Amino acid sequence: MTPAVGLRTHIWNNNLKSILLLVGFPFLLLALLYAGMLLWLAYEGSGTGQFDRDVALAGQNTLQLAPFAFIAALIWFAIAWLFYQRMIDAAVGAKEVTRESEPRLWNLLENLCIARGLTMPSLRIIETSAMNAYASGLSPKRSAVTVTRGLMDGLDDDELEAVLAHELTHILNRDVRLLVIAVIFAGVISFVGEILARGLFRGSMVRAGGARRGRSGNAGVLIIVALGIIALAWVLAILIRFAMSRTREYMADTGAVELTRNPDGMIGALQKISGRTELEDAPAEIKQMFLHDTGSAFAGLIATHPSIDKRIDALQRYASGVSSVD
Repeated sequence: MTPAVGLRTHIWNNNLKSILLLVGFPFLLLALLYAGMLLWLAYEGSGTGQFDRDVALAGQNTLQLAPFAFIAALIWFAIAWLFYQRMIDAAVGAKEVTRESEPRLWNLLENLCIARGLTMPSLRIIETSAMNAYASGLSPKRSAVTVTRGLMDGLDDDELEAVLAHELTHILNRDVRLLVIAVIFAGVISFVGEILARGLFRGSMVRAGGARRGRSGNAGVLIIVALGIIALAWVLAILIRFAMSRTREYMADTGAVELTRNPDGMIGALQKISGRTELEDAPAEIKQMFLHDTGSAFAGLIATHPSIDKRIDALQRYASGVSSVD
């Protein structure tokens, strides 16, 4: 396989996407806040009774509350930024390990880092029979590699080394930082959208119970507009999960071959994990960080990962890899 063509461009694009996500977040948060104001006017009957004036009034209220919303979002971001690793570990049940407790895994990763002159990431293990792995961290010096017990038990040393090299490449390429930012971003938007959706449901129940309506029956239109905004934000939050190019997986496979000089190790690992990667309790936002995520049938149309068959084919075609399965 040729060296990772376009690596500098890939890293630059990841940095640009990270910036765009951070810049776009305030605007999407404002849109959700605006939808909340429309719902408030609709259910509290405090609007003017005229659609154009109510729309303008909702905008004024949104601008007045925006500073408080941004402060709350910044606090959320700060907490997530500082404690994201603990949150991810808690979500998947990962536990940090040492050289003494897992010498085989530790030595394989350490040798790869020495060969490349890298700071060694911390190591974590998930006690599950599923076969998967992921890297996390905001910078190469603040990173972690996590593997499942099933992966360790099911792969030989060459294959496990290839997987570790794959995850190290994600760290080097800044894929991990982009994914962490996307997870935080999508989490905030989903949380706010869920609050508004629950408020809409409760408001509907109140109205069904005889609560007062908007002054001129204008509530229905305001609710429709608010629903449209909430739906758009929800769709955008989902699309963020799939906006990360599947190219990153091919490039990480390439990086694994460059680090190990052994394409067959990566091919063997991919063949063995096929159909055995699912961690049922893992949040969908974190699954996009995995070595492989099967996803649902629909999600396959806009999947965050290319299929294992395509990845193996690329390794065989461009890295002269040999399949161990006929």
